[in-house]
Amino acid sequence: MEDPKQKVKDQILHLLKMQGAQTATAIAQQVQVSPMAIRQHLQSLQAERWVTYQEERRPLGRPVKLWQLTVQAGDRFPNSHADLVVDLLKSVESVFGDAGLDQLVAERSQRQVQTYQAKVAKAATWQQRVWAIAQFRTQEGYMAEVIELPEGNLLLVENHCPIYAAARTCQKLCGAELEIFRAVLGAEVTVDRVEHILAGDRRCAYRVSWVSQGKT
Repeated sequence: MEDPKQKVKDQILHLLKMQGAQTATAIAQQVQVSPMAIRQHLQSLQAERWVTYQEERRPLGRPVKLWQLTVQAGDRFPNSHADLVVDLLKSVESVFGDAGLDQLVAERSQRQVQTYQAKVAKAATWQQRVWAIAQFRTQEGYMAEVIELPEGNLLLVENHCPIYAAARTCQKLCGAELEIFRAVLGAEVTVDRVEHILAGDRRCAYRVSWVSQGKT
């Protein structure tokens, strides 16, 4: 039987992963637990080194604590067998050199494009294709979501990187990821990475914009 306290802790961690830094009051409203109970859970999670906080001054009143995940908290989310993948990438580079690593990344990217194209084949619009990709990426462990932006643009967000260790070792994987999205979504949209976990951001995010007819 699941421990109710652990369930709330898991909800807190998931919320901070998906939405970034939050006050205890904001967490309590979303988890539907009293602020006092949330603060107790946060203190417990802090003792376990899963969360930390920064104080933010407000125009009125005392500074508030904004709780956020620690780097260590990444271990609580899928990592796709990080150590094994990193070791294999290093072995490929050692045996076959940069050219071999490039070929490996290119082959993986080609297979991903084919897989994603099959997943979005029934989507009638580019917006539906973005939503379909987000759904599939979530199944792969990226905790993806789509945010609607002004002027009809979309933001494809990945709140977690299950291949972070591999991407840190071989950053070509990240470059290939951007090209995969561009290939799957088609020439009628532009895709730009605007946030990047490897650059120190909390998440990876891609702005998807409609290319009006006649625009180059």
